[in-house]
Amino acid sequence: MEAPSPMEGLPPLLPPPFWAGGPSPGELYSPPCPGSGYGLPAGGVTRTLSPMVTGTSILGLKFDGGVIIAADMLGSYGSLARFRNISRVMKVNDSTVLGASGDYADFQYLKQVVEQMVIDEELLGDGHSYSPKAIHSWLTRAMYNRRSKMNPLWNTVVIGGYANGESFLGYVDMLGVAYEAPSLATGYGSYVAQPLMRNALETQPVLSRQEARTLIERCMKILYYRDARSFNKYEITTVTEKGVEVEGPLSLETSWDIAHLVSGFE
Repeated sequence: MEAPSPMEGLPPLLPPPFWAGGPSPGELYSPPCPGSGYGLPAGGVTRTLSPMVTGTSILGLKFDGGVIIAADMLGSYGSLARFRNISRVMKVNDSTVLGASGDYADFQYLKQVVEQMVIDEELLGDGHSYSPKAIHSWLTRAMYNRRSKMNPLWNTVVIGGYANGESFLGYVDMLGVAYEAPSLATGYGSYVAQPLMRNALETQPVLSRQEARTLIERCMKILYYRDARSFNKYEITTVTEKGVEVEGPLSLETSWDIAHLVSGFE
């Protein structure tokens, strides 16, 4: 009688899968969706649950014949002043500028989308371009759409421009809340700088370009003193009928001579 084979009674050997998590012979395979990352189940998605690198206030102000928008150049990694030379204001076209506070990665994504929109519009060659009001209207839909998918772009956006003989200044936040105003501020600036700009406009409803710039610079200096996430290096963008003028990086002249007078916070 022959001795039994050592493999007798064992299940047949199956070929190993092509790769871990990959397709197996005779089975359906669902590839992971873009952005799911390695190690996540097929079809999983990632979302911005909290901002990582963030920017603080954006200031916007109308003046006689245009709009001025300013933002500092600090990217904060939590409470660490990590990146000190980032731009949070973009030129959309010759009549529109856009500035954003909040998550910097989401702003970079939004910037790429808007830039591609502008390229597609220019390729039509019909002589038309996006107006500030058109960009603002599109952003209200885009931000609300992302919010409805529970995957918002974690930004608050200020859109400024000059078209058809009129200045435009609009606001859109991560929930899609939108409005227009003669002065706008996001982040900590909505508490500190906005009252100063509103007070100036109540006293003098129509500002000259130089008056608007002086007021914006004063607000940026106050924000540097009061906002722990701000920086004294900033950009100023001015839009008039002549086009868009971007200035910066500029530096604020500051003085901490009165610091010894501040007490009670030790």
